[in-house]
Amino acid sequence: MTNGKALAIGIAIMLVSSAAIAAGFRLLIIPEGLLSGGLSGVAIIVGYISGWNIGILYFVLNIPVLMWGLTALGRRFILLSIANVAFTTLFMQIIPLGDLTDERLISSAFGGALVGAGTAVALRYGGSSGGFDIIASIISRKRDLPVGILIFILNTAVVLALGLYNRDWDAAFYSMLSIFVTGKVIDAVHTPHRKVTAFIVTNRTSELAGRLLRIPRGVTILRTRGAYTSEEKDMLMTVTTRYELAELRKLVRDVDPQAFVNVVQTIDVIGEFRKKPLH
Repeated sequence: MTNGKALAIGIAIMLVSSAAIAAGFRLLIIPEGLLSGGLSGVAIIVGYISGWNIGILYFVLNIPVLMWGLTALGRRFILLSIANVAFTTLFMQIIPLGDLTDERLISSAFGGALVGAGTAVALRYGGSSGGFDIIASIISRKRDLPVGILIFILNTAVVLALGLYNRDWDAAFYSMLSIFVTGKVIDAVHTPHRKVTAFIVTNRTSELAGRLLRIPRGVTILRTRGAYTSEEKDMLMTVTTRYELAELRKLVRDVDPQAFVNVVQTIDVIGEFRKKPLH
């Protein structure tokens, strides 16, 4: 598959992803005065306070984050993220505010599920919905801090701001539930852990290892022998984050379409987990 065709497919997937995210906002979360996580939550609370268009606020707030990510993260990842943010903004102008239910519990649960599903699809196919995921990913590469804790801290600050602004702590607590559901759906659809380990059996060791080191990720090379054919090959082992998993898949397909890849869940990493490129 050519890079142009792969990018076009990725953009089409971002279109579907953004429709789900915008539907969660407009049909369930915003009508009940709730928040989502990330920069969307910041846009929503600013919109509540000012009366400004939440979709436009969402787009404007993401611009500096996406520009920052363009220099710190992968180009394809950011291009797909830009498409996702732009499509979400468009759908938020098209989809009318919903009146599906008066139950905040239902709105928080199903709104969070819709936003989580859309975000997970974006992550699964090499993009993101922008916002705190990009900020936390960049910070975690420069400092040895876990992405999950950073996102939790940022989201907690937004929810507390809602409670302090309107003294409606029920809305704040239901917003926390919505954010929790979003995170659980992302984990279920995309990958259950923040870090994963990939075992790659290949005949193109040098080229593939070089590309992996530029992500940047450390690589261990092991010599293996097939039990059936007795053919010897190299196996590369690398630990990466769920945000880079789609980039890893594409990289392996580009370098060695015949490679065998096994991706497993990683509970914890003890020792160096490379954050910066090798020089």
